[in-house]
Parts: sequence; C-alpha cells; structure tokens
Amino acid sequence: MKKLSDLLQIAHYGMGNGDNELSLKLIGNYFKLIIEDNRLPSIIVFYNEGVKLLKTDSPISAYLKTIESKGITLMACKTCLDFYGIDRMCAGVKGTMIDIITLQSDAKKVINL
Repeated sequence: MKKLSDLLQIAHYGMGNGDNELSLKLIGNYFKLIIEDNRLPSIIVFYNEGVKLLKTDSPISAYLKTIESKGITLMACKTCLDFYGIDRMCAGVKGTMIDIITLQSDAKKVINL
C-alpha cells in the first residue's frame, strides 16, 4: 500500500486535557485553521472519546463535514462508537482496530491530539 503522508489521531472529546469547554474550543479552532491553511492530513482517525466529535450534534460537525468534502477520510473506531452508543455520525466511516493499525503502519507521520 502507498504510504500516507499524515495520519491524525484524535482520542479525546476536544484537544488536550483540562476544561471541556476550552478543549472543544481548541479542537474547533484547530480544524478551522487546517481547513483555511489547506494543511489537511491524509486521514483522520477517531477513537475512545474522540468518536464523540463525530456525533450529529457535535459542536464541530460543520468543520468535519468540510474536511470530508475535501476528500479526507474520517474513520471512527466501531468498538468505540458502540461503547458510547453512537449510531449516527455527522461525517466519516466506521473502521476496525485492524484498520487503525494498518493506517498507522502505512503513515509517514502520525499526529496525536
């Protein structure tokens, strides 16, 4: 398989640890800026609490839809979606842990948020 340039992994409901409101504000700003600067990764993987960002009522759903419309795949861990009872997503596809492992292996660079 061809090497991906960048894989962005999101494991938190927001960016960083600390205040939830600040974390959501930071992740929203992060996505807004990577869209504006066209610095998009090859793929974005969401797992653990990160899958909550893909909920239909997510405060950053508009950014995620924009990123997906630019051809970037958003992949959510199916086990995590099931754990949190998330049936519908604003964007993205469901993937397995083996999918995530393969993407990590194929990426030139892995960025963790």
